[in-house]
Amino acid sequence: MSDCLFCKIVAKEFNAEIVYETGRTLAFRDIKPQAPTHVLVIPKDHHADAATLARADDGLADEVLKAAHAVAVQEGVAEGGYRIVFNTGADAGQTVFHVHAHVLGGRDLTWPPG
Repeated sequence: MSDCLFCKIVAKEFNAEIVYETGRTLAFRDIKPQAPTHVLVIPKDHHADAATLARADDGLADEVLKAAHAVAVQEGVAEGGYRIVFNTGADAGQTVFHVHAHVLGGRDLTWPPG
C-alpha cells in the first residue's frame, strides 16, 4: 500500500533502525520505546491487522512469531522473559494498520498491561 508507513519501511523509502530480517519479515526499533527492548516485527506483505494475517493461512503468522523470538534472543531478553503484543483495531491501540508484533523486554513487565 503506497500510503502505509510500514510498507514504506519495507521498500526502504523511510528510514528505520532494522535489527532483523528474513525473506518475509522485517524487525526494527520502535521510535517511542516502552521498554529497554522494544522492536516491531512485521510481515513484508501488507496485512492490516492480526486477524487479517491469521486469515491469510499461508504460514506467515508463524514466521512473524519465529522472527519475534529470534529478535528476543538477539536482543538478549529471551532468557529473562519478554512479551509479544499484537494490537488489533483502533480500540486496542493500533495506530499503524499494517500488522506488527511488539517485542518488549529488558524490564519487569507488569500485568495487567494497561
